[in-house]
Amino acid sequence: MEEDQQKEKLDAGEKPADELENLKKERDEYLNGWKRAKADLINYQKDESKRFAEMAAYAKEVILGDLIMILDSFELALMAEGNNEGLERIKSQLEDVLKRHNLEKIKVSKGNEFNPELHESIGEQEDKDTEPGKISAVVSSGYKINNKVIRPVRVKLSK
Repeated sequence: MEEDQQKEKLDAGEKPADELENLKKERDEYLNGWKRAKADLINYQKDESKRFAEMAAYAKEVILGDLIMILDSFELALMAEGNNEGLERIKSQLEDVLKRHNLEKIKVSKGNEFNPELHESIGEQEDKDTEPGKISAVVSSGYKINNKVIRPVRVKLSK
């Protein structure tokens, strides 16, 4: 049967060398298609990995944002209670956990320049010791993860 097909092709004017060339072209087309499909799969896997990492980072930010409120409550309790060693220890442990997850407190002090990327002004107050427009008081702490501000420092500015 194969001989009949070869005879038909020879009768049609196609030479065995032409048939070989056609088969090589067909092989190359299949090979190139496979290479493109493989590259598409690799790119898809990279994109999915990146998307998964972004989702995990977002989830981490949400959870740590909730824990910040607990830390604020500890700070308020410590101010009201005075010197309570048990509360201090719990607060310290919570701060250690947050630090292990790359949460860092934004450092700010009285007299610093106001930076809208790090600070949120919630008002003004008279302060003879501080230049007008500079930070007069820190109302609540601010935090960031991997240099991304989760919550700005809430401050009052000097008039």
